[in-house]
Amino acid sequence: MFIRIITGVAGAILLTLSLSTHAAHSPPEPEEKEWIAKAFTFNNGEKLNDLRIHYFTLGDKSKPAVLVLHGTNQPIKALLAQGFAGELFGPGQALDSRNYFIIMPESIGSGKSSKPSDGLRMAFPHYDYDDMVTAQYRLVKEGLGISHLRLVMGYSMGGMQTWLWGEKYPSMMDALVPMASQPNELSGRNWMLRRMLIESIKNDPAWAEGHYRQQPPALKTANIMFSIATTGGTQALQHKAPTRALADKVVDERLAAPVTADANDFIYLWGSSANYNALPALKNITAPMLIINSADDERNPPETSTFSETLKQIKQAELFLIPASTETSGHGTTMSAKFYNEKLKTFLASTANEHAKH
Repeated sequence: MFIRIITGVAGAILLTLSLSTHAAHSPPEPEEKEWIAKAFTFNNGEKLNDLRIHYFTLGDKSKPAVLVLHGTNQPIKALLAQGFAGELFGPGQALDSRNYFIIMPESIGSGKSSKPSDGLRMAFPHYDYDDMVTAQYRLVKEGLGISHLRLVMGYSMGGMQTWLWGEKYPSMMDALVPMASQPNELSGRNWMLRRMLIESIKNDPAWAEGHYRQQPPALKTANIMFSIATTGGTQALQHKAPTRALADKVVDERLAAPVTADANDFIYLWGSSANYNALPALKNITAPMLIINSADDERNPPETSTFSETLKQIKQAELFLIPASTETSGHGTTMSAKFYNEKLKTFLASTANEHAKH
């Protein structure tokens, strides 16, 4: 077992090196495709014919495959943004798309993949993270004909799914990088606020048991409250809004933004984490793991974590904890790959022997 936690001064030094070593490149253009699972059975026994999984790819399919997983209610464009793709997928970077075949699926319930708003509304099968991972696995194996992955990497919901990937398919990948996540079940503030998101919408009379004609007003206000409470970083938000007037400006801007989500999709997505718990099967993980979290993550505060005991159950695991600052953004910090791009490159080099076995 190998455990190392990097934070404080050491983390700041690594961050400085990371920022000075590589300038970001323009993110490459992806290809958009979809794959249909003709018959899909969910964990609760519900079934859906023609489950659609929409996905994006970068690079040559003959290259080692990398699976990158997005967060809850997060559009794929976030993974293709300058701060993420521009720091990771360009020439000479950790996941250079000339050297890897990068697969970015939209989870069940997200984007252009099958979801309640397609027509079934609240009659859509109730899915969970395990269902999402099963669908991703089928896309990779059946849809793309890929039998092995160089890396599985994910942010937030995608980070939790990365833990599940390592447990469900331990020989499928060379390495795992879960970010902004923990393996324990949703609890404390994290689950309380998710529950309040769902209840706020369901208790809005305009929701009409899911049969609304227009999006219920609670959708916008609940989402904004959740975002301010659980993403942004204490130091960063105070730096951005050090006066009441500036804090009001932030709120006003968010209130003025158009609603792009669907209430039923929203309820399903946030509710899909309810039974997540990767702790019981941690010993199934055999691939080397680099866990990337941030010290100011509001949803996964390190002071409540049991990582010291958790990591002992994994054959080879390292926790890289990004120090909090006015430059970080709490739960959203790991979507800025500048904080760990060099660390990821080093980790991939250290797992080259795992790749050579396949």
